[in-house]
Amino acid sequence: MFSALLNPIVLSELQPLSFHPIIKLNPLLSIGKAKAGRYLFCPDSEFKYYSYLWHNLSIKQIYRTYNMKQYNFDETIERRGTNCVKFDLLKKEFGNEHLIPLWVADMDFPAAPCIMDALRRRIDHGVFGYTHVRDEYYSALTGWFLREHGYEFSREDVIYIPGVVPALSAIIKALVPVGNGVIVMTPVYNCFFSSVRNNGCEVVECPLESHPAGDGEFSYSIDFPLLEELASDPRNSMLILCNPHNPGGRVWTVEEMTRVRDICRSHGVQVLSDEIHCELTMPGYKYTPYGILDPEAVVCVAPTKAFNIAGLQIANIVCRNPHTLALVNRAVNINEVCDVNPLGVEALIAAYTPDGKEWLDAVKAYLAANWQYTRDLLSEQLPQCPLARLEATYLPWLDVSSLGVTGSRLADMIERECNVKVNSGAMYGDDRYIRLNIACSRSLLDEALTRIIAVIKSRL
Repeated sequence: MFSALLNPIVLSELQPLSFHPIIKLNPLLSIGKAKAGRYLFCPDSEFKYYSYLWHNLSIKQIYRTYNMKQYNFDETIERRGTNCVKFDLLKKEFGNEHLIPLWVADMDFPAAPCIMDALRRRIDHGVFGYTHVRDEYYSALTGWFLREHGYEFSREDVIYIPGVVPALSAIIKALVPVGNGVIVMTPVYNCFFSSVRNNGCEVVECPLESHPAGDGEFSYSIDFPLLEELASDPRNSMLILCNPHNPGGRVWTVEEMTRVRDICRSHGVQVLSDEIHCELTMPGYKYTPYGILDPEAVVCVAPTKAFNIAGLQIANIVCRNPHTLALVNRAVNINEVCDVNPLGVEALIAAYTPDGKEWLDAVKAYLAANWQYTRDLLSEQLPQCPLARLEATYLPWLDVSSLGVTGSRLADMIERECNVKVNSGAMYGDDRYIRLNIACSRSLLDEALTRIIAVIKSRL
């Protein structure tokens, strides 16, 4: 079967382009997929893309990705004039509407066709009153997480909510006494800080430890002795885990999360896990829901990042402890965030289907290729600025500490001198870095990176 899929004639029939052999299959791979000497044929323009896939995905996955070229992620979609935060706020916030926006964490790709079809059907009805979340919603949600991630929960364990940030705020309000501490692992998503402080609680930082990870990259690990010390303080009531981690790019392992669970459990610290990026793992990395390891945890999930539907405002709180969930539900109602967008409901149901999975696989492959392109280009041109190894998300994290400027200062220079908007590390708790967004067309990404490199080199 697999040798047939790799037949150059079969592949060339998928798309009428000029092909050439670029990857000789390794006969030592114990996959029984092809004979030694066969070649995978690809268009010239896609050499780097498919060579990357070959090294990171199975032959079947390569074939599926190639066969899904109906998803044209290379197309640059004009988003200006659509009330888009990422593009349309550039002039208001920064005085320059011509910036290339690598800042706000959404993707520039159209949503999956199955989502678009579901939304059209709902819009065609024409009435958009208050929404009852029907059984199909819960079946789609629970079925997806069981199939894709082995995470079993029931509809009775779920509270729907417009977004993960409102969820964070309600959960903190419900479970952390005013004045108590909430532990966060910095650098971390900026809304963690505001959600904690807005509820009258104290942010308690547990900085992640960085270390070389090979190939000019670095990676983060949890400082477990410090976490133990902070958790033992009775004033600290909660830990917010970011799984996968934004902006650090980590997919926490089962072993790491088990240690987190054991430390927090021994000191009575409630764990809240933000898992909004859970679907956006890079090849070779596996996301494990924290809730599998700790049934007492409160877990926030949403299809919005992975399927690029953040504006439809839909998310879910999952907790298998009925008492804890009841407290959270009360806070959700106190905060008046208990109603959801009818289009968000339909989008979630459509996303968590085989058609949604097919689109997700395709966009993840494109993001992986964008990451490879970014990593190769920056490591070659700016070897003094290592990138965090990106295990998940589409948000590379660049260490600029060797340049003698803060991330904030460099972000200002990049904005002013080359018309690219990036985020400084200061908003995530560490101003030695800048954060990029590579969820855009390859051509736009290339233009933005070329400009950034030119500005940095001019300052060296």
